[in-house]
This record gives sequence, C-alpha cells and structure tokens, in this order.
Amino acid sequence: MRWQSILAIYILFWAFSVFLVLPFGVRTAQEAGADLVPGQAESAPVSFNARKIFLRTTIVATVLFLIFYCNYVFGWVTADMLDWVH
Repeated sequence: MRWQSILAIYILFWAFSVFLVLPFGVRTAQEAGADLVPGQAESAPVSFNARKIFLRTTIVATVLFLIFYCNYVFGWVTADMLDWVH
C-alpha cells in the first residue's frame, strides 16, 4: 500500500473517530451546576476542550487504523470470507 493511501485512510478513520469521541465526557450546565445563558440550549456543553477531543480522537483513530492495517497485511478477514451468497 502506498503512503498516500495510508494517509488518506488514516484521515478517514480520524474523521470518523471524531464523531465517536465527541459525546463522551460532555457535561451540561445542569450537571455542572452552572447557570444557563439566556437562549442557551439545555443540552449545550458547559465547556469545550479541543485538545482533549483532539487527543482522544487521535488515539481512537490510531488504534482502529492499526487494526485495519494489520488486517490488510495479515489477511485476517478477506472479501471471500464475507461472501455469504455463493
């Protein structure tokens, strides 16, 4: 696999992982005991720590990508194994 393909697939895993990581650790104003700003949704997070989200996303994406790449190299699950019709 070329390095450009590896990079593109990793970026896809990273973008997917953002949506997996975002809901974890979110605290609303009610849970944190803070006052709501007028017009603020009750479900809005109290604070947003981009570094923590970036770090968690990178860790999750790296683990998922390593599993994907090891499967690519070692052939644990192939397309022939997933062909249940024939």
